[in-house]
Amino acid sequence: MKILALDSSGLVASVAVVEDDVLLAEYTVNYKKTHSQTLLPMLDEIRHMIDLDLDSIDAIAIAAGPGSFTGLRIGAATAKGLGLALNKPLVEVSTLEGLAYQLCGTDRLVCPLMDARRNQVYSGIYSFRPVAGEWQMDVVKEQCAVDISAMIEACNELGREVIFLGDGAPVYAGKLAEKMTVPYTFAPAHCNRQSAASVASLGAVYYAQGRVVSAAEHQPEYLRLSQAERERAQAERGTT
Repeated sequence: MKILALDSSGLVASVAVVEDDVLLAEYTVNYKKTHSQTLLPMLDEIRHMIDLDLDSIDAIAIAAGPGSFTGLRIGAATAKGLGLALNKPLVEVSTLEGLAYQLCGTDRLVCPLMDARRNQVYSGIYSFRPVAGEWQMDVVKEQCAVDISAMIEACNELGREVIFLGDGAPVYAGKLAEKMTVPYTFAPAHCNRQSAASVASLGAVYYAQGRVVSAAEHQPEYLRLSQAERERAQAERGTT
């Protein structure tokens, strides 16, 4: 099984190829460039470096959101274009699940925090357990867009040690220090941001389970309205 994965859901742009539980290549950049400038050139570089025949892939795993509205649209357009051109299915992987899967095997709770501005985060809570010689990720709290205080309360109520990761972790480090009552740590640099390798690995699991969609069917999961949509809705309510 060969999975090509793309993640442009945040500041990180990442492309990876995983074949039969082996990471063949990953190209990840966390720099202030638009993903429309980076994603396809990164894919092309990987293709040349590992002599990748794109027709040989089985599916395209895409970080489906939540995240940056622009980044998700760029990733979706790229994945859909490739899927249509190559006649390959897409595997939709939650950005938050992809983040959490980087810590696969830990006995702590994993809580990704993506900064959604205005004191809100995109978040969820996950745990891992061994099943038949493999690690299974369980969803303890479904992905959501909420106030950071609500996520802190949810973590405290579970009463277990937590690992935080994602670009929201440093943003809200002060509030975590102030309000967390259970032990917690932050994931280190090599596994605290989006990774296409993680999306590919989890995508391979989902592909084996038959969780695929056609390129035409894929739509990003935003979890909340964009700022422009919120402002328009407010304006419309003000005129009624």
